[in-house]
Amino acid sequence: MRFLFLTTGSHVTVYATAALAKAVRNAGHELLVATNEPLIDAVEGIGVPGVSIMPEPIRHFLTGVGSTDEMVVAGRGLARMAAAATPTLRDLAEDWAPDVVLGSSMSYAAGLLATRLGVPFVRHAEYLQIPMAEIDPAAEEELAPQLKDLGLGGLPDPAMLIDVTPPSLGPSPSARAQPMGFVATNPQRRLERWMYTRPTDRPRVLITSGTHHRMLAGSALHHLVRQLTSAGAEVVIAAHAEVAAEFGADTDDVRVGWIPLDVVVPTCDLTVHHGGATTAMTIMTAGVPQLITPPNTHTRAIAGVLSAAGAARTIRSELPEGSHDLADAMAADSREILADPRYSRRARALAAEIAALPTPADVVRRMESLVTG
Repeated sequence: MRFLFLTTGSHVTVYATAALAKAVRNAGHELLVATNEPLIDAVEGIGVPGVSIMPEPIRHFLTGVGSTDEMVVAGRGLARMAAAATPTLRDLAEDWAPDVVLGSSMSYAAGLLATRLGVPFVRHAEYLQIPMAEIDPAAEEELAPQLKDLGLGGLPDPAMLIDVTPPSLGPSPSARAQPMGFVATNPQRRLERWMYTRPTDRPRVLITSGTHHRMLAGSALHHLVRQLTSAGAEVVIAAHAEVAAEFGADTDDVRVGWIPLDVVVPTCDLTVHHGGATTAMTIMTAGVPQLITPPNTHTRAIAGVLSAAGAARTIRSELPEGSHDLADAMAADSREILADPRYSRRARALAAEIAALPTPADVVRRMESLVTG
């Protein structure tokens, strides 16, 4: 069979889809991953065939929407991107006709293309707490002409909705959803021994704020690190080269630089981060408590559900971003999490729940049945 995957968003969306894409190939099927040009390097990095369907990044379509509502902006912008991609996708399907079209959660082009081709459409809710119910109405309104052309009164319903949300963290957006365990995937590098071994004499705290957001910078980051190391912790800061250069060289108590999270997180006792979806999911699979300072609506939803589950704490949003006050709050909450074993127990329970869900290989077999009956 031929599976066409359509991804939107950022590099982390590609990484969140990687395990399922690889499972499709491992099952002997043909695969193409179609995405925006800025994400092609991520597709190449996970080792699957990729094709660019447009030169513009997602942010190009999010401007000029005429609303201050985050969900409306996202829905309309993503719909505009789907409409812009349609001609290229038609040409692609003529050259390489898929049997199944799978779209990441916000890839509205996937449903449109699958409907036009008359093949099964699979929607992949690849993260925790994706606000599909809030974003879909704006996308549906924006896509009204395309939907009418296809004879649809609304967005097409998927033949399968794959959802990686652990059941205890809330109901699926659809009672018919196919659960799947999240498998962490990220770019790799040559490993050093400390990356895959756990310190024996002290706790390890990981600090990361993803690829697009800086929770703390300069003196505030140094301030947090000093407090954590003074409390007896080893600190690992996952950051790009420019941030590592800004912070300074490694010491006995601090390691800073780009690291593969899927390798290092299982060696940690606590993670401090911004609430990014893939970051949070990677940490959940490792069974490690989280301290989250979320900058936007989606990350606040992620932080809220994990904190309510007892596997995380959320820093209150009124603290100035990047300030010493925020660093002080992070340090205080870090000490509380490290001292209270309930956070670790709850985090490990979530990891066990994820491990018990169907694997990507299981889900591929169920996708095959959409075609074979």
